[in-house]
Amino acid sequence: MDTHQQKLILAIDQGTTSTRALVFNAQLKVVGRGQYEFAQHFPHDGWVEHDPEDIWQTTLNACRDAIKASGASAQNIVSIGITNQRETTVVWDRTTGKAIYNAIVWQDRRTADYCQQLKDQGHEEEIQQQTGLLLDPYFSGTKLRWILDNVPGARSRAERGELCFGTIDSYLLWKLTGGQVHKTDASNASRTLLMNLTSRTWEPNLIELFAIPASMLPSITDNAGDIGITDPVLFGAEIPIHALIGDQQSALLGQGCINTGQGKSTYGTGCFMLVNSGAAPVISNNRLLSTLAWQLNGNATYALEGSIFMAGAIVQWLRDKLGIITQAAETEQLAEHVPWQQTEMLIPAFTGLGAPYWQPNARAAIFGMTRNTGKEQIAAAALRSVAYQSQDLLQAMIDDGQQIKELKVDGGMTENKWFLQALADLTQCTIVPADSSEITIRGAAFLAGLQAGIFNSINNINDYTESHTSYSGQLTEQQCQQLYQRWLAAVDKVR
Repeated sequence: MDTHQQKLILAIDQGTTSTRALVFNAQLKVVGRGQYEFAQHFPHDGWVEHDPEDIWQTTLNACRDAIKASGASAQNIVSIGITNQRETTVVWDRTTGKAIYNAIVWQDRRTADYCQQLKDQGHEEEIQQQTGLLLDPYFSGTKLRWILDNVPGARSRAERGELCFGTIDSYLLWKLTGGQVHKTDASNASRTLLMNLTSRTWEPNLIELFAIPASMLPSITDNAGDIGITDPVLFGAEIPIHALIGDQQSALLGQGCINTGQGKSTYGTGCFMLVNSGAAPVISNNRLLSTLAWQLNGNATYALEGSIFMAGAIVQWLRDKLGIITQAAETEQLAEHVPWQQTEMLIPAFTGLGAPYWQPNARAAIFGMTRNTGKEQIAAAALRSVAYQSQDLLQAMIDDGQQIKELKVDGGMTENKWFLQALADLTQCTIVPADSSEITIRGAAFLAGLQAGIFNSINNINDYTESHTSYSGQLTEQQCQQLYQRWLAAVDKVR
């Protein structure tokens, strides 16, 4: 059918290094695409920033390219869905829409000392009970506080009601609606350290603790709804904005994990594992994060989340620093003949250890090398280290009461079949790789289509998440335990 007769969805994936826009048809097939990379700024060690104007311009250009490539016009787009890098923090002028400082990116560590100060004052337990999060520079609240305290005039302007705060979903919504709408969705709000996870409203005592003027905060909305309408000058017609959702939650939905106990793991630079934990938040006893997965018609679905800092980044290290490969795919052939009993064990704490350890000062090490250790063994140990870290996260989730028998996986590393088998062997889960590389953006597109009436219920997502392959463990439980105990002993040596 000619795209001019179809109902189309425009989905935006505003990521950490690039912005993508895809046009989907009513069968969730991609009919047009646009993508632009943008600059990363590192003003000091541990600081990471983006220019908000770069984020906005790449979004606008990617959307225009995707619409043009689809062969349709803006009049055929019935709905827009947005998914975004989470926690990245922007403050802008309410009148001009101009940011007062660069966006402080989720990876930025500048507020580490402030987080430690709050921990020393005994605030972490109260914060975890209310927000599901731990005190870490990762989240938005301490970044916002830094901007208010360090950008000249920011605090007094905020107190006069002149400034808006938002994560990237809010900032793009503001720009797309020509400054008419200041909202965030519940999944992104749950990553700020400022939202009460149970009431899904801004928590007054946390706003006070972080000294945030409440007038800066966007209102919190469902993940699908009549959220806003684009300024007609942008695309030549008004288009309804129907969905906002954080990228990892969008991937959970895009993988069809809509029932309690269903989990997904995304293997990009780092790894994000989420399991659907149902209609009530689970506050972790194992230093995982409790987060909102999505909120529809006022009803919340929650998730438990664990993240590890180094997944695909370990393969980059093999390529760029050790020089034992020239491209990532070569690790599969190198590892192929290395047996599961290998003595080499790589602990990839290059930037500290993520969940469930949260040890920022741990450092990487390789144990168990012999005269026989070569690039094959190091490549295999590197790939296995991601599987071991995944088992750490799974074990913490199981200890927090989750039942996980199957893990849906996506991201660049899942193209490596040897890695997928190692993951199945070490976790004893059935590993199901995604059928598409568009998982994250598919979640946002589906929510937009749901609100536009293209889909009838959230269950329809399973019509679009077929996978034709899976991997099952080939080691005995005893062999797995033996390996995992060796891993834990090695991790202890770097903590």
